Amino acid sequence: MRSAMHHPSISAVRADALFVSALQRCEHPSAGQVRQAVAAAIHAYGQCGCAERMAQEFGDHPDTAVDRMRWARELISEAFGDQAPEPVLAGAPAQRPIAHCSRAA
Repeated sequence: MRSAMHHPSISAVRADALFVSALQRCEHPSAGQVRQAVAAAIHAYGQCGCAERMAQEFGDHPDTAVDRMRWARELISEAFGDQAPEPVLAGAPAQRPIAHCSRAA
């Protein structure tokens, strides 16, 4: 039996990365700080590592994790905008896909 592959959106990947970053709500981070924190978390832990750390926090502290994820999603939307993927036009170079986490079953 093969495991189902999940393809998270770029916004979800960024939210996971911000969630596991050191930034705190009380710091009122700027859009630039949010983008730097996301890049640093993805560099440090990778996409899968960010998702794993986020899941662990939801398991350990579900009451506070929900609020932190709401905050992370709001800041990601503000810092990166609600960028919908642009349609690929004929003859345009293909965009590189996001690496995905997968585990063999």
